[in-house]
Amino acid sequence: MYDFTYQKPSSVADAAKLLSADAEAKALAGGMTLIPVLKQRLNKPSTLVDLAGTGLAGISVAGGKVRIGAMTTHAAVAGSAEVRKAIPALATLAGGIGDKEVRHRGTIGGSLANNDPTADYSAAALALGAAIVTNKRTIAADDYFQGMFTTALEPGELITAVEFPVPEKAAYTKFPNPASRYAIVGVFVAQGPSRGPSGVRVAVTGASESGVFRHKAMEAALAKSFSAAALADIATSAEGLNSDIHASAEYRAHLIGVMARRAVAAAG
Repeated sequence: MYDFTYQKPSSVADAAKLLSADAEAKALAGGMTLIPVLKQRLNKPSTLVDLAGTGLAGISVAGGKVRIGAMTTHAAVAGSAEVRKAIPALATLAGGIGDKEVRHRGTIGGSLANNDPTADYSAAALALGAAIVTNKRTIAADDYFQGMFTTALEPGELITAVEFPVPEKAAYTKFPNPASRYAIVGVFVAQGPSRGPSGVRVAVTGASESGVFRHKAMEAALAKSFSAAALADIATSAEGLNSDIHASAEYRAHLIGVMARRAVAAAG
């Protein structure tokens, strides 16, 4: 570690001012990614702006949407009776993130802001057609994810909440790394209410070099018949997929089909 200034503002406005005033400042949410890279000196911010006192935690359901505050932990999402009733797949996803310690410290806002290409929430946001609410605007999930560790967030812009439309059906399945629980491949499938021509969205995380993406061929097939059998003949190209010590690109391409069929079956 090394010397840096620590700030703990009591409002989102104050946090945004601190971040805008210093290009080298970093926001601290749960710290599950930031603290390890600080220890390794891979990131050296001049100031850490702790968001713990900004009042951004909380869950509410109204108007066909589940709204989750950015500082809400994974454990809180997984354990929420409201989330389990409205979008069970989202609660299941949150309960499968990392280990117990990570789930009680990591936050949904921190995960989406970091946009790790193997993270789980990105698949949920994209498949459910979520809206990323910030201190400046509301960003559609389709516009928010812009590549590995890259988002539409601007300097000084903070995620304050995420709004998930309640689907008719949804499920998430993943093939996890046995140590980190990150997705080697994860697929989130959602049907309705209509968010596009088909009303069906399929988002894949963990597989692509560029991060989370929608699988349009699967969406088209499921729009005709929402069944695992409808995906039987759809092959995913290995081009552009990750290949590492955990899985080759070809294996990940195969897993996308397996996880997608399992997700559709689980969604019913």
